[in-house]
Amino acid sequence: MNTVVKNWHIVSISEGEELIGKILWGICVDDMTYRFAKGDYISTPKIVKISTHNQLIKTASGSLYQVIGEGQKSQVQMKDFELLRHGFSPKQITQLNLAPNDFFH
Repeated sequence: MNTVVKNWHIVSISEGEELIGKILWGICVDDMTYRFAKGDYISTPKIVKISTHNQLIKTASGSLYQVIGEGQKSQVQMKDFELLRHGFSPKQITQLNLAPNDFFH
């Protein structure tokens, strides 16, 4: 097993109504590849396979992730994809998008 993830989301990335792909976003529990420290966020490349019976997710880069606990399904627009890559959770992105435009200025 490469990486174990908790507090995970399967995030559907869309451009308008069109689905671009799905990624895994979560928190690292253990990583045998030493790419992530315990507690780091993980935002993966595109998911190519989900094995629900053994809770394994394979990405386009060939990495395997074991997810533990209950996961969530989330949606993010392509315009917000970089926020995922920089550590914002899907829930945080939703909250940012709900905030009034002048809230952060």
